Amino acid sequence: MPLVTTRPVTKREVTTRTSKQRGLIEGYRSGLEEKVAAQLEALEVPAHYEQYKLNYEVPARVATYTPDFVLPNGIIIETKGRFVTEDRKKHKLIKQCHPNLDIRFVFSNPNTKIGKKSKTTYAMWCDQLGFHFAKLFIPHEWVNEPPCPKRIAANKAVLHPKK
Repeated sequence: MPLVTTRPVTKREVTTRTSKQRGLIEGYRSGLEEKVAAQLEALEVPAHYEQYKLNYEVPARVATYTPDFVLPNGIIIETKGRFVTEDRKKHKLIKQCHPNLDIRFVFSNPNTKIGKKSKTTYAMWCDQLGFHFAKLFIPHEWVNEPPCPKRIAANKAVLHPKK
């Protein structure tokens, strides 16, 4: 029978958790999502993690996308550590299906190449497709950007609360 103790957890034990472990505890799937959530909380911005989802069409099937954060001004924030081919295809399709959505990326490192043999970085990919992006945190300009009626209407038309 394992011995169960009630000793307090030390600071070192808390700080040595991996991002994934912390994310599982808080409900985030990455350390970057956790950092951006903390930033929004510190700025007192009422944005909730993965609160909405929207449908988009993948050729031959309908799929769903769950944005990481939707700011009150209508900007959709997607946090990415690794930006794999599947995610890039998905966001390209979403942009084609819903061109009025304002999806912006927060990358761990926007200068990461999309593949080992590619010269294209995450930042270059975003520039080519017209996506805004930032490194590690949401720029204050995005948070303070006034609500755009077109953006808000686009969100209301396609975002549905998760059940």
